[in-house]
Amino acid sequence: MKRKWIWKLFGILCAWLIFMWASWSGAFFAAHWLSRIAGWQLTGYWLQIVGNTIALLFMLSVIFTIGAINQPKRRQGLLIILDALRRISNGDFNVEIENKQPDQAFGELITSINDMAAGLNRLEAMRQEFISNVSHEIQSPLTSIGGFARALREQDLPAVTRDHYLTIIETECKRLSRLSDHLLKLSSLDSEQHPFEPVRFRLDKQLGRIILSSEPLWSAKDIEVSAELEELSVTADEELISQIWINLLQNSIKFTPPGGVITVRLERCGDRVAVEIADTGVGIEETDLEHIFERFYKADKARERSSGGNGLGLAIVKKIVDMHHAEITVTSTPGQGTTFRVLLPDLPDAK
Repeated sequence: MKRKWIWKLFGILCAWLIFMWASWSGAFFAAHWLSRIAGWQLTGYWLQIVGNTIALLFMLSVIFTIGAINQPKRRQGLLIILDALRRISNGDFNVEIENKQPDQAFGELITSINDMAAGLNRLEAMRQEFISNVSHEIQSPLTSIGGFARALREQDLPAVTRDHYLTIIETECKRLSRLSDHLLKLSSLDSEQHPFEPVRFRLDKQLGRIILSSEPLWSAKDIEVSAELEELSVTADEELISQIWINLLQNSIKFTPPGGVITVRLERCGDRVAVEIADTGVGIEETDLEHIFERFYKADKARERSSGGNGLGLAIVKKIVDMHHAEITVTSTPGQGTTFRVLLPDLPDAK
């Protein structure tokens, strides 16, 4: 790119020198011709003055002529740019200016505006999709709550049925609460103002505590949980990192059938620390693997709805992983299980 710019500059200088040489040469011969026609007896000094004057007038006329020719094009280009900026300011991001400007500065400006419009258009599409997803996730439980609340008005409703309806209402309320918590969490993480306080702590002890605190969930499904944890410490935000293990472990419990197995491993992997959570659950289709960290994405929407999922848990995991400059990968075989692997950089102690 730099070499191309140098060659372009060299070409411009050569063209300018040739233009000046042609102008002065033409002016020299023009001065002699005028002196003969007018019958002037001019010395070499005055011939040079006349020649220089003719050359200067010729170059100025050429420059002004080129400027006059390009002025309407530049003005038209400026009007197009102003119109595009006006449309963008009014919320219309479907803007793409055709770049035919010979002026490099105008060309770069048009390219920048096109890039800005395309970026804003993508953000707007994401915003619309986000609003649509949030509305859908909120509307579904609200519809259930409203429907079963109306059903409870019936006076002759059996006690068992009434209790069943109340349980559903309570479940949907918890689902709304989880959705609200996840949205607030994502909003805080996205704002880049979320507290990030890295400290040195024992990762094996943290994983052990989370596994034990989840015992009511995996023991209720008769799931066997095994832990292979090396004694390792990392420097990270302890609270945020714990959210990764909680979300991944709860996902494994949620989608592992009764009698299944979940394995949690912690080991050193070169200059990083690896945490692996593997299960023998239902697995994920290959076509879904590349989308599972997207917000509101659900590999199996019916299954997620029945389990109370909202498609935000893994999005939160990915955000926290990125904040720690870590890496997360997933491998899965439908019907056999899923393995999440997180590689954390082994940073030095926080100062």
